[in-house]
Amino acid sequence: MNPIDLKEQLALAIEASIDAGNVIMEIYDSADFETEFKKDDSPLTRADLESNKVIMSYLTKTDIPIISEEKKNLDYSERKNWDVCWMVDPLDGTKEFIKRNGEFTVNIALIKNETPILGAIYVPVTQELYYANVEEGKSYKIVVGNTKELPSNLFDKENQLLSSEKSGSITKVVGSRSHMNEKTEQFIEGLKSEGKEVEIVSKGSSLKFCIVAEGKADIYPRVAPTMEWDTAAGHAICTAIGLKVTNWETGKDLTYNKENLLNPFFLVR
Repeated sequence: MNPIDLKEQLALAIEASIDAGNVIMEIYDSADFETEFKKDDSPLTRADLESNKVIMSYLTKTDIPIISEEKKNLDYSERKNWDVCWMVDPLDGTKEFIKRNGEFTVNIALIKNETPILGAIYVPVTQELYYANVEEGKSYKIVVGNTKELPSNLFDKENQLLSSEKSGSITKVVGSRSHMNEKTEQFIEGLKSEGKEVEIVSKGSSLKFCIVAEGKADIYPRVAPTMEWDTAAGHAICTAIGLKVTNWETGKDLTYNKENLLNPFFLVR
C-alpha cells in the first residue's frame, strides 16, 4: 500500500460524515424511523442503514478495508493481517436519535497498527464537527452550517481545540444519558471520598469524548459495554490534544481491530 496522506483521508472522512449526517436528518425530520431490533436488543433504524450506505460510497474508493457497525465484518483470521482499516459507526446514539434529543453522531476513524490515527465526529442536529489528525497532534471543531462544500478553513488555527488545564475546584464527570450504572456511581463516590466536589455532565453517544476534548468536562469513566466503532473517532480526537483513553484494568491505551471488537471498560482523562 502507498503511504497514506492523512490530510486527504481526514478530508474524505469529514465529507462522508457530513453527507451521512444530512441523510440522517432527512429521516429524523420525517419521523419515519422504521425501527427494528438486533439480536442484542439494540435498536436499528432506517437512518443507521442509509447513513452506512453513504459512508461506504466514500470509503470504498480508498481501497482501505472497513469495519462498520452496520456491515457484515470479516472474520479475525482475515482482519488480523490489516495494518490499516477504517472504523465506522454510521449513527452512534440510536437510542438518542429515537428519543429525539439530538445527541447522536456519525463516527469515522482510521486505525493503523491498532491505534486511531485520525477521527471525525459529526453532530447532525447542531452541525458541529470535531476532527483530528493524531500524527500532527491537532484536534479541531467547527460548525459546518448548510453549505454543500467543505469549509476552506478546516485546518485553520482558529478552529483548533487546545488542551486546557483543569480549572476550579469542581471535577466534572461525564455520565451517559442511557447507561449510568452502579460501577460509575461507585467511581464518582470514590472521587468524593478524596474530597473532590463532583458535577455530573450528561451526554449521549460519542459526544462524551468531545466535551472532555473541549475542556467542558474533566473525566469520562466508562464501565458499561461499548464497541470499537463507538470509541475510535473520539479516541483520536482526545489523543491528538494529549488526553489519555485507557483500559480501566491495565491503564494501557485502548486498541482496535481486536479479535473481539468489544472494548474493555475505559477511562478518558
